[in-house]
Amino acid sequence: MNGKKVTTPICDFVEEYRKSGISRFHMPGHKGKNLVGCESADITEISGADVLYSADGIIAESEQNATRLFGTAHTFYSTEGSSLSIKAMLALAVCGKHGKKTVLAARNAHKAFVYGCALLDIEVEWLYPKKGEGLCSCPITSGQVKDALCALDNLPCAVYITSPDYLGNIADVSGIAKVCDDFGVPLLVDNAHGAYLKFLKEDIHPITLGAHMCCDSAHKTLPVLTGGGYLHISKKAPSAYVENARNMLSVFASTSPSYLILQSLDACNRYIAQDFSAELEECTKTVEKTKKLLESQGVAVVGDEKTKLVIDLAASGFAAGELEKRLCDNNIEVEFSDGDHVVLMASPLNNKGDFERLESAFDGLFAKKAVDREKIFPTRCEKVLSIRQAVFAPREIVPTDKAPGRICGCPTVSCPPAIPIVTSGERIDENAVKLFKKYGIFKIDVVIE
Repeated sequence: MNGKKVTTPICDFVEEYRKSGISRFHMPGHKGKNLVGCESADITEISGADVLYSADGIIAESEQNATRLFGTAHTFYSTEGSSLSIKAMLALAVCGKHGKKTVLAARNAHKAFVYGCALLDIEVEWLYPKKGEGLCSCPITSGQVKDALCALDNLPCAVYITSPDYLGNIADVSGIAKVCDDFGVPLLVDNAHGAYLKFLKEDIHPITLGAHMCCDSAHKTLPVLTGGGYLHISKKAPSAYVENARNMLSVFASTSPSYLILQSLDACNRYIAQDFSAELEECTKTVEKTKKLLESQGVAVVGDEKTKLVIDLAASGFAAGELEKRLCDNNIEVEFSDGDHVVLMASPLNNKGDFERLESAFDGLFAKKAVDREKIFPTRCEKVLSIRQAVFAPREIVPTDKAPGRICGCPTVSCPPAIPIVTSGERIDENAVKLFKKYGIFKIDVVIE
């Protein structure tokens, strides 16, 4: 799309309203008066402002811009991130299905997925990785998906994967999509960390690669306010997905969507359509240069993502917390650190000085001999209750040492999206307790039996 042709109808409407000097006898209660500084642009669904979940005005126009940019059948806005879109995807996939509803899912699913399954009474057949890098990674192959589909007595309502994962690993979406197409099962992708993938020199967005639906957290990798997200529906998906999407989003969403977030999504369309691809290309080159510099110092850099820098601490010989503290002392805040990995996320809006500071923080810091840390991975726990039964059962919090033999109430993870050590309805075993302690989890939510 030519940037000059991309309209920003939501931003334009709010700006005109802000300048009008009108007396605001409507919500919100701040009446446009600044306490934080953004209140004058913070409105509600007044006349002319459209309604997000029955959009036919400025929001619909803005979504059409996003739809053209992403090449979808329709791209819907979320002001509640991917958490909302994940639940809506599940609802669309199981809508109209009778009897037992099952989804085949990679185990590193966000908590929003588990809670969506609880609300919709969906059973999950979990796919575990054959080889893992920790709780935040769950590499699943197309062959595994095919074998699992062949082994099931009845086909699931959908296959669900997370790609990219938190450690920057990108799944074989096109291969998995091909398998799903062969079985007539829709592929849903939690692409929360990958909105930018559409605009790389090689477009590797899940919709482009064959997914039926995916969610993006726009705010994670695009210049969008926190909470801004997309629900993308592919042109190959059943028409009912598009027809029912707003209703399914509204089932789980607040009836008071943030117009600040909507303006941010709206303005992002123009930003993307102008020079974003070129800026993104420069950013990926800078990240690659930084990766090579660190690798020349013996630092173990892992993951496939072009804008994410992930360091394997044990392979680099760093003690848990050592690298994060050094970065913090150099005025650098990381995205995530769990004792196994440090994750840094970049975007085109990181400037040259940011990368110079990062490289400077590593000056004189050479990797040491790899640390041989005990590797404990989640094992398949006994399933006792359905996810729904466990989530809505009477529950209590117990010390981790008292948890063996108890049934997990709410899923416990080190960081979403990650592999739940034990998820709702599963019985906690001794291996799980070791993992809980490793990741600093000392209290567990369990079902009262």
